Amino acid sequence: MGMKSKSRSAFSNSDNQKTLHKNLEFTATEQYKLLRTNLSFTLQKDNDECAIIGVTSAMRGEGKSTTAVNLSYVLAESGKKVLLVDCDLRIPSVAKKMQIENEVGLTDLLKGGESFHMKKFQSEHYSNWYILPSGPLPPNPSELLGSKKMENVLKILSENFDYIILDLPPVNIVSDALTVSKYIDGMIVVIREDYTEKKELENCFRLLKLSDVNVLGCVINESKNGKGTYSKYKYRRYYKYYKTYGKYGDKDSK
Repeated sequence: MGMKSKSRSAFSNSDNQKTLHKNLEFTATEQYKLLRTNLSFTLQKDNDECAIIGVTSAMRGEGKSTTAVNLSYVLAESGKKVLLVDCDLRIPSVAKKMQIENEVGLTDLLKGGESFHMKKFQSEHYSNWYILPSGPLPPNPSELLGSKKMENVLKILSENFDYIILDLPPVNIVSDALTVSKYIDGMIVVIREDYTEKKELENCFRLLKLSDVNVLGCVINESKNGKGTYSKYKYRRYYKYYKTYGKYGDKDSK
């Protein structure tokens, strides 16, 4: 297992203090550990093979990025060599959550114009945990994520890691998560209780099924007493997020 760094925490405000696994309440911490255990049974991979897992949601605001961060963290905590990649090339948030630079990242690899060593993206928390931010935002996110170049990048990266966790945009808003799904081993869908309407969730799973995505399971975020509901979703909030993502829409998604 990689050693914990003694450098300063990657979080400075109260919201981000709740993001990383080690800062969470006991119940949430145990649930992330349970998710880690369940993945080891669900994924049919040899011990020496890298598992590439996407994390998405029906819409924005359900906690997919926080889940991706914590899942990659607990996997690294168990001794696995893990790479977290911010594949939300429209509204990336991993770099902000982790308070790391986002000047160079995934888009530089996809453009092929940047040469760098992964050592640059090694986390200060564990030596076996790496975080690759999005990099500069491109005009064609969906096209890039579904490209042959993306497939090649993932193949090269998978040679050096046990797990690669991809933080992907919401399924119901843009097609990015679906275009890259052909290169991953499975998808985790994050659902926020008292936030996601049932029909939006159904549409999300319909789109995943049409794209033949291997759904590994769901994470219920902010669950209260284990009783979920999907009836209190507010349309105006969804419309606002849809417009926000639309600002970064690419030509092929119109």
